[in-house]
Amino acid sequence: MKWLSEGGGPWGTGPRGGGSGGGPWGGGSRGNGPGGLRGPLPPNFEEILRRGQDRFRRSFPGGFGTGPGIMIAVIAVFVLWLASGFYHVLPDEVGVVLRFGAYNRTTQPGLSYHLPSPIESVLTPSVARINRTEIGYRANEGRVSAVRQLPEEALMLTGDENIVDINFQVQWRINDAQAYLFNIRDPEMTVKSAAESAMREIVGETPIAAMLTEGRGKIETETQKLLQQLLETYKSGIKITLVQLQKVDPPDPVIDAFRDVQRALADQARLRNEAESYRNDILPRARGSAVRVQQESEAYRQQVINGAEGDAARFNSVYQAFKVAKDVTVQRLYIETMEEILKNSNKILIDKAAGGQSGVLPFLPLPNLLGVPHAPPASAETAPSASSGPLAGSAAQPSIGRRP
Repeated sequence: MKWLSEGGGPWGTGPRGGGSGGGPWGGGSRGNGPGGLRGPLPPNFEEILRRGQDRFRRSFPGGFGTGPGIMIAVIAVFVLWLASGFYHVLPDEVGVVLRFGAYNRTTQPGLSYHLPSPIESVLTPSVARINRTEIGYRANEGRVSAVRQLPEEALMLTGDENIVDINFQVQWRINDAQAYLFNIRDPEMTVKSAAESAMREIVGETPIAAMLTEGRGKIETETQKLLQQLLETYKSGIKITLVQLQKVDPPDPVIDAFRDVQRALADQARLRNEAESYRNDILPRARGSAVRVQQESEAYRQQVINGAEGDAARFNSVYQAFKVAKDVTVQRLYIETMEEILKNSNKILIDKAAGGQSGVLPFLPLPNLLGVPHAPPASAETAPSASSGPLAGSAAQPSIGRRP
């Protein structure tokens, strides 16, 4: 063909061929691109792919089916398989390496290596993260005020046969990664069930009054201790960090009646305290008075006994003296008796020498001497007449020298 003899391509190098260019558009004045537009040509991806395939075929003259090609492919796949064994453990995690599904070793945070799968695999549980389990309620994430109550978990029976509504949460973390991964199947459900069981046991031993007042801290402590013992029995590898009561109230349908009962119990306790105070005040005084009366009676009894014994001893001594000297004793007894009788009576002594003439009885105002008040004088109307009695004249004009 003529264009082959002229060189350059099917369009030649003449004026129709676009000058001296080596392509269909040449390199003449009509431009550097298709349609005469100036600028670089866009990449031809098909051409690039074809050239790459040609170079690969030249490298492997026999293709992939030959021995060297298969060997290189196998080596590349083996290297990639070995490189898949590298893994990274975060600072709050531990690496648990499994060999054919069984525990082999534990690795610390950082870059580590294990045999590629399926020989070995690795699990990286977080041992520093605090997990939270809610019992009796569920808090909706993103809505702080929205809380869903679960009565089947929250209602519990107290030690004094009352029903109480309890919401609490348990905070825990992984203490032993090997035990946590291999000894329990569902850690969240295990912690929830064990915590609910422990709380029901502690609540069943506590009266409701203590739960609503000062006994909440004791309930939390004892529940945490019992729950930890249960999880250690299961060998769960879980450490309980906190048990916190969120709500402790009577059930909603009976809360008003319960409050009335609590007020009545408070009144009862107040009245009982007042009665106890009164009893503590009156009983000691009554006991003191009783002891005082008893002591006085004992003293009087002892006094009477001692007096009687003294009188008996005195009588015996007098009797013994009487038997020795009867006359003297009789005289002495007479004198003592008269002295005893006359010492408290009024006495008037009349000396015979003061009477003057013998046989004359002096007139003495005996009532005045004895302290007896005079009778009021009789009035003229009531006074007896001179002829009313034989002594009328003598009563009006007493005579001192009259003989008896």
